[in-house]
Amino acid sequence: MTIDKNKKRWAALAAAALLLGACTAYSTRQSTSLALDRILAGDQRSEQNRARDRYRHPKATLLFFGIRPEMSVLEVWPEPGWYTEVLAPLLADKGHYYAGVIAADPKSPYVTHRLEAYRQKLAARPEVYGHVTVVTFPLDGSDVVPPGTLDMILTFRNIHNWMAHAQAAAAFATMFRALKPGGVLGVTEHRGDPAVPQDPKAKSGYVNEDYAIRLIEAAGFRLEASSQVNANPKDTRDYEQGVWTLPPTYELGDKDREKYAAIGESDRFTLKFVKPAR
Repeated sequence: MTIDKNKKRWAALAAAALLLGACTAYSTRQSTSLALDRILAGDQRSEQNRARDRYRHPKATLLFFGIRPEMSVLEVWPEPGWYTEVLAPLLADKGHYYAGVIAADPKSPYVTHRLEAYRQKLAARPEVYGHVTVVTFPLDGSDVVPPGTLDMILTFRNIHNWMAHAQAAAAFATMFRALKPGGVLGVTEHRGDPAVPQDPKAKSGYVNEDYAIRLIEAAGFRLEASSQVNANPKDTRDYEQGVWTLPPTYELGDKDREKYAAIGESDRFTLKFVKPAR
């Protein structure tokens, strides 16, 4: 009888230890924050990219989305790799980073150069990017990875590109299928003027926040939270060459460059969506 009681006691202790180990193995917000501090200061980041942190707020943005190093994460259209420099090392040991690149187009020198430059970037630092899985993100509604694969999908300033070619609905349908139930979609985009009706083609590069929410929720997602971490009240959103008038593009060249440099990068909404558990 005593032996049976001891066996039960040890079994209970073993189960508790396994549970405790499982709990402590999963990163907290604090430990993820410390990991991001280390990665953001790493030598895999160029000085040019690091200088844009004050506009893009990568640490606060990723923590808002709830990223953890154990997750399987897809970034849609990551090239030229600004966020790859952060996400790839964060997810290398315990998670998985999928780079969902733009589809190849032999007729487009821009796309060809973009893809080749990104692949060269990954190949140049195998100790940093050797665990990256490069996949093509389709815009015809087909799958980018097997359905229900991912914990999180991230897309930064891409909605206007898809709207320009009437591909946004298909893009978000692909993302919805790729996520596990309860998975997170994190979105950042140039925020349009709510007083101006949305151009369906988003020629200015700006997208109204309420328009984006309706578009994404139509794919099945549920808006969970919004953040002003990437807001810029200096952005008047009424420029000759749209959002590309501002840095880093400076579409007008030297014309009023100091003026646009003082404004900084665009005003952006930052939204967190969830795929409902069914």
